[in-house]
Amino acid sequence: MQLISAADLIARIADWHGDRRCIVAIAGPPGSGKSTFAEKLDADLNARSGGTAAILPMDGYHFDDMVLVPRGLRSRKGAPETFDVTGLAHMISRLRDNTEPEIAVPVFDRSIEIARAGARLISRSVRTVIVEGNYLLLDQLPWNALNFDISAMIDVERKVLRERLIKRWLDLGSSLSEANAKVDGNDMINVDLVQNSCRPADFFLEEVDQQTT
Repeated sequence: MQLISAADLIARIADWHGDRRCIVAIAGPPGSGKSTFAEKLDADLNARSGGTAAILPMDGYHFDDMVLVPRGLRSRKGAPETFDVTGLAHMISRLRDNTEPEIAVPVFDRSIEIARAGARLISRSVRTVIVEGNYLLLDQLPWNALNFDISAMIDVERKVLRERLIKRWLDLGSSLSEANAKVDGNDMINVDLVQNSCRPADFFLEEVDQQTT
């Protein structure tokens, strides 16, 4: 796994010369800045050539509470078993094939904890699809069946991640005691899983942002 700067990674992706669409994975634990970096990557690539990059967020494949509650998984929402991984894999394959004029993808609305179906359209002109999420490189079935052309892992110190995640829940209206319970009872379990159980990425990104994504 090669250490790379954000600028060099962006340049490498921009210089992709494959004969098909490039599928890029931006992975990392909760609070590492994945979403923020994916948005920067998307903006930079589109600034070079408009309409050639788009983001597919893994979080759009959260199971709804109507599935999680009967399975006893509501308190673990955000853990690997609370995602439709097969649906994500099929969408990545569909986007890689790029045979349709445009493809609708889901986007997770954190303010209401619900994935919105068809909330984003990715057109055939897009040459780079940026997939961002915690578990894209998780070395466990069915996650390890996901395939990418370029992959990067963002990592941040565990203590810093916990501070960011506490702030995330406080910003969303939780009390301090509620935030601590959510972070220690779920988020940090997921942090440890990502930091300890992922396949090597092509590139390793040092801390890229102070955002809690």
